[in-house]
This record gives sequence, C-alpha cells and structure tokens, in this order.
Amino acid sequence: MNKAKYLFPKDYMADPSVHVFEGKLYIYPSHDRESGIEENDNGDHFDMNDYHVFSLDDVENGEVTDHGVVLSVKDIPWSGRQLWDCDVAFKNGKYYMYFPLKDKNDIFRIGVAVSDKSYGPFVPEKHPMMGSYSIDPCLFEDNGKHYMYFGGIWGGQLQRYRNNKALESAILPNDNEPAISSKVVALSDDMLEFGEEPKDVVILDENGNPLLHGDKHRFFEASWMHKYNDKYYFSYSTGDTHLICYAVGDNLYGPFTFQGEILTPVVGWTTHHSIVEFKGKWYLFFHDSVPSGGRTWLRSMKVVEIEYDNDGKIKTIEGLEDSK
Repeated sequence: MNKAKYLFPKDYMADPSVHVFEGKLYIYPSHDRESGIEENDNGDHFDMNDYHVFSLDDVENGEVTDHGVVLSVKDIPWSGRQLWDCDVAFKNGKYYMYFPLKDKNDIFRIGVAVSDKSYGPFVPEKHPMMGSYSIDPCLFEDNGKHYMYFGGIWGGQLQRYRNNKALESAILPNDNEPAISSKVVALSDDMLEFGEEPKDVVILDENGNPLLHGDKHRFFEASWMHKYNDKYYFSYSTGDTHLICYAVGDNLYGPFTFQGEILTPVVGWTTHHSIVEFKGKWYLFFHDSVPSGGRTWLRSMKVVEIEYDNDGKIKTIEGLEDSK
C-alpha cells in the first residue's frame, strides 16, 4: 500500500486515534462540521460536538463501518464546547474514552466516558479528571499499565500551565528557550483519574539538548506513542510548521531523542495522526483537507503504510505528493 487512501469520504472526520481491539482496527476521530465560526489562532472554528466510532478489518480492501454517534456535548454534564481529539483504552472488560472539552468557563479539561463495547455508546463521568488540562489525550498500555500523553499549545492552552499549575497569564517561551513539553501520566487503577503528577515529555536534539521553541521540529500537539523493537517512539505534530515528527527513547517517560519527520505538510493547517501495527504491517492514520477544497476545519481521514529501515528509522512520507 504505497499511496494513502481516504477512509470515510461521506463525512468530515479528523485526528484519528487507532487501536486494535478484538482483532479489528477501531478508529476514534473527531467529527468536523461547518459551524460558521471565523478562523482564529484559538481554533474556535474547530467546533466539533460529537464523536463517531469506525471499525475496519482489512486496511487494503475492507469496508469501513460507521458505528454512529457514541458521545455528544449535550450528554456531558460539565460541558461547554469543542470536543477535540479523543482516544480509547481497554481494561478489565471496559472501554474508556478520554476526551478534551472546554468546560463552562472555556477551560479545556479531559473527561472520561465508559462503555462495555469498543464501538460505544460511551457514558460520560459527571466530572472531568481531577487536575486535567489541555488537549489531545493519547492512551498507551505498557506491561498492563495505562499511561496518557496529552497537551497542545495555542488553542490547546498548554502555555497557560507550568508544573501542572495554572498561571496568572499564558507564557510562550522565546525562540531561544526550551520548547513547552507534552505531558505523560500514569492512570489510576480504576482508569478514571491521574495516578500521579503529570511529567514533561522532553525531546532532545542530537547533542542531548532540549529542542527550542524556535525549532521547526518542536512539539505543538497531537502526542502519540508506539513501541517498535523494544524502543518507545513518541510522535507529534509541530502545529504551525505542519509536520509530523518523532523521537525515540528507552523509557516511556523519556527523554526522547529527535529522529526525523514522518509526514511533511498536507493540504490544510492541522496535521494529526496515529501509528498502529495490524496484520504484520505498520500504518499511519492522518487527515488532510483536500476533499473540502482546503477548508482546514473540514478534514478527511486517510491511511498509508509506513516503513522502517534497518536502524528503526521511519521513512518520511511526502504529504502533498500523497494528496494528488
């Protein structure tokens, strides 16, 4: 599978988080819509208000099944607006959906909704996770324990926090200062709360120094974690430089050493992905805005196979070439 293909042309879905459950691929995207809100740097035009779940048993030739709406803003007791990228984890017969949502004060929190089925529907808890903030939860299981990677700057509000505490006012570093980090946290045994204080996911350059805020490869949003040949691969979006990059470490907490670009810019401002192994092949799930004519708030899910070289490096995929 050398060329990317669109997964669900009937509707606009973005930010696909993908896992293998029950021998199938399950896709948990955000659901784009046209809400008429003007574009701005806070991302108010990304005004999603529900989630669908999709499943697929054959990437090359299979039909994608839409399991319909599984959670809506109106179902969530503490809701304000904007259901951004979600992810799902499985433990002890239950599926846990983690989602960012602005509360009634327009502050992003991370909520949990629970289901007996991988395809929902999901029932939300009455309150967001205690101490949660920002966006883009990614769930990763390692040796039976679950961890969440999360965070995003600009509209994702990560610049409003330091050491897990809210600041009086947001601070973005200067270009010559270390970049703001994604966060990682182990979850509690019941999967409903943080089990510790979130820690910084530090990305280092080849000299062992943290990437700077002015580096085009610094973290912006869209954390993802996968494991390949016993190494931890932390991948992420660079936001305003429109790349998917990755860094590799020996520990899921990091630090991670920057390795390169997985995906060059696509049509549309945002770039957001997940990486999963299925039936012996590795796939990159992502989105672009080609079908909507470049409207960056109306995105469409895609998938393409990825390749590793003998050193475990991921071969770069040209995003615009793949859009033709």
